[in-house]
Amino acid sequence: MRSYNPKTIEKKWQQHWAETGVFEPEWDSNKPKKYILSMFPYPSGAIHMGHVRNYCIGDALARYYRNRGFNVLHPIGFDAFGMPAENAAIKHKLHPKSWTYDNMNAMRAEFRALGLSFSAQQDLATCDPIYTKWEQEFFIEMWEKGLIYRKKALLNWCPKDLTVLANEQVIDGKCWRCDTQVVQKEMEQYYIKITDYAEELLEDLQTLEGKWSPQVLLMQKNWIGKSHGLQFGLSLESSAKERSGIESLEVFTTRPDTIFGVTYCAIAPEHPLVQAVFATLDTQAKESIIAMQNTSAKDRAIAPKQGVDLGVKVIHPLTDELLPVWVANFVLMDYGSGAVMSVPAHDERDFDFAKKYGLPIKQALQTQNPLPCSDDGAMLEGAFKGLSGDEARQAMIKHFEQNGLGRGVVQYRLRDWGVSRQRYWGAPIPIVHCDDCGAVPERLENLPITLPEEVAITGEGNPLASHSSFMHALCPKCGKQARRESDTMDTFVESSWYFLRYATRRDKWEQCGIDTKSVAYWLQVDEYIGGIEHAILHLLYARFFTKVLRDLGYHSFNEPFAHLLTQGMVLKDGAKMAKSKGNVVNPKDILHAYGADTARLFILFAAPPIKELEWNDNGVEGANRFIRRLYERAQNAYPTKEIPRIDGSKLDSTQKLARKKLYEALQKSQEVFTKRQNNYNFNTLIASCMEAFNALNAQDNPDIWTEGYFILLSILEPIIPHICWELSEELFGLANFGEIKVDSSVFASDEMIYAVTINGKKRAEISVQTSAQKPQIIEQAKQAAQKWLLGTTIKKEVFVPNKLVNFVVV
Repeated sequence: MRSYNPKTIEKKWQQHWAETGVFEPEWDSNKPKKYILSMFPYPSGAIHMGHVRNYCIGDALARYYRNRGFNVLHPIGFDAFGMPAENAAIKHKLHPKSWTYDNMNAMRAEFRALGLSFSAQQDLATCDPIYTKWEQEFFIEMWEKGLIYRKKALLNWCPKDLTVLANEQVIDGKCWRCDTQVVQKEMEQYYIKITDYAEELLEDLQTLEGKWSPQVLLMQKNWIGKSHGLQFGLSLESSAKERSGIESLEVFTTRPDTIFGVTYCAIAPEHPLVQAVFATLDTQAKESIIAMQNTSAKDRAIAPKQGVDLGVKVIHPLTDELLPVWVANFVLMDYGSGAVMSVPAHDERDFDFAKKYGLPIKQALQTQNPLPCSDDGAMLEGAFKGLSGDEARQAMIKHFEQNGLGRGVVQYRLRDWGVSRQRYWGAPIPIVHCDDCGAVPERLENLPITLPEEVAITGEGNPLASHSSFMHALCPKCGKQARRESDTMDTFVESSWYFLRYATRRDKWEQCGIDTKSVAYWLQVDEYIGGIEHAILHLLYARFFTKVLRDLGYHSFNEPFAHLLTQGMVLKDGAKMAKSKGNVVNPKDILHAYGADTARLFILFAAPPIKELEWNDNGVEGANRFIRRLYERAQNAYPTKEIPRIDGSKLDSTQKLARKKLYEALQKSQEVFTKRQNNYNFNTLIASCMEAFNALNAQDNPDIWTEGYFILLSILEPIIPHICWELSEELFGLANFGEIKVDSSVFASDEMIYAVTINGKKRAEISVQTSAQKPQIIEQAKQAAQKWLLGTTIKKEVFVPNKLVNFVVV
């Protein structure tokens, strides 16, 4: 018996696929298309099992559709800019560029070793200058359209290293490198006006229902956070106006029905009112406010509630009561106006704060539950007494509008997208700062603005800001000496349009960022595959960028991804794989021990794609045993270029069963790959193939063995491609890789099953020939139910054709 050698087989076919370019898309084709895309990875240097699962799912789809005559675009690339490369440069004393490109080459080799059918021609890296060029051009177009602007914002700042820190670099309020207490520093930042598209981003979620996970759609809806409410001003009392020079505080509430319960106003530590009266505060109050200001929004969200009485009062717009103004660490300046009306009786956060600082709690609504209670209830005061719910809220808004006190507005939780990063390894922002002309976009003919390579990455400051030749520039408008922008772009910008770049043929990459004709053919992405952790930011930004580029004339569609599949995590010992837990399985070890096909088979068989997958060494062994048996028993089939013609009437029951199981597997394949509502449950398809293979082994007809391999190798090629190409070439000259029609005659049976019941209770089943007559069937039913009929008298025989026989007995 011949022996299965995965190393030899897999190397042979990987080399063949690379040399023949069989996975490259056609660019001038009238074929139906499929664009299958897995989210591209960060080039960390080695793939993990999460990558393997993601890419095997996408690869199975791409191979299936290629085999059925579709023009398939199945690309891969690298989300290659970002902070990890700088951290590695510091740790290993390497340049971020060399570290990144070395890692990409290593990962490409791993992709190839898995037999993934990615397009080599469309491979891209977002750190390539040619990618940066077009991204900078898009930035300039958006700047000129007013979609990008600058404003000051607070950033995490390490006063020792003199550098801005990302949120993940702040650990317990301190710098990750030097353990210095981090402060908040106000700096100019670039923002993209995603809020201009908030309503469209929300509305178009409806077009994705049934195509995206309901969980993802809900997460995006909540992140956009549309709310209807009342916007109004709380006037400062006269002495406070004189002290601060500020007339009123603007607030927004979605619960105007609770306005009679307002007992204080809370404002952000960065609010202009705080700045206006700061000098008049005592030392303790100043220190407390500074501590709040130097705490990031992320840390404030989990910190205990803290407040400072500002010694300022505002006037309630309906009762004229004087309400104290408190600085509170839970109010953020970049959300709304940075001031909120506080109703402790009907808001848990306001209640906790009021209890802590002894502030009044006033009930405004009749409630069934103890305070604080946010449920709707009848209003207790004024002309609105008795109104509740939406009726009360609309009445309050109408009253404020009619009396010039405020107005009904729609607000969004979504904030404009801050894209400035004070780091080296990113796409430079193409803006020049001129003393006379201000911030001016670079000329298009000067793009790309590339990163200088002769830099030292130390973690102290942004090396671009101190790089004289990089910073030196001439004003694109007046030609005078100017300064280049030293900030680089958020890496989410790169991942917000890469799917459009893939759809632009490579020989046009120098000429344009997005080829309108190619994109019109390939987009939308037919299936987008990635983790649920990208449900909000990446997917929202990609949807936004698609709409912006549409409005800039690059394409005509509204949404980038027709369908989304969010695959589950890979677990081991019940936990997510992590080095710290000692439960990581290295894909290289599996490939070395068993080969790529075994890894692919296990990863697609162990669980449905959207469910978590528990790693199981025994499952890997089982997958390998199946492949070995498939290889070894191929000798039972004979070479042919077409599927054998078999006369089913001449077969015995085991042969008929084998053929039935084969065509059931073929039907299952068509169902799994084409009816995506089942989320591509490859596990059920593989189980069906294994069942068919076992049925094949129970018979010895060489025609059926050959028919079986003709079908099974075609079904399994998307899942275990190397062995399928090896055996298919040997037996069929690859002629079986295509559409195979289901032979429906195999499902026709010359027997049928009857249930046998006694007084309506099922006691037995009988199998009878379809040609059997009623008396014969009743007699066989009596024999099957003999032990239940003993000692009884049959009063009536009920015969239901093709279904059952019932005996009424006493």
